[in-house]
Amino acid sequence: MINSTQKKFLVLYLVPVPVMEAWSTTDPSERKPAEEKMRGEWDKWMGAHARMIMSTDAGGKTKRVTSNGVADTRNDIILYSVVEAESHEAAARAFENHPHLQIPQSSVEIMEIRPMGGM
Repeated sequence: MINSTQKKFLVLYLVPVPVMEAWSTTDPSERKPAEEKMRGEWDKWMGAHARMIMSTDAGGKTKRVTSNGVADTRNDIILYSVVEAESHEAAARAFENHPHLQIPQSSVEIMEIRPMGGM
């Protein structure tokens, strides 16, 4: 249950598509240890911040819907989380040293989730 003094935030973990494509072609003998190291650091970070994390999931293949129809597309989102924090600033500061930021050109975006009202 959400604490009424806490706000909810959508967290987007971003990596440019070309960076991900290049990483996927990295020799497995180099890629596997790097991925295991980062996974361990992620697990440690997630454990330290478990109280604020409501969920974290991976993004998948993307479809874009426009007035012209539906088409396959790609974006930089690789994961997303929903977190709770006292403020937008507090939520953002929690991600300042996140292991995700070790990935070249990566970023983390934090957006407040607000009720739409009247819908």
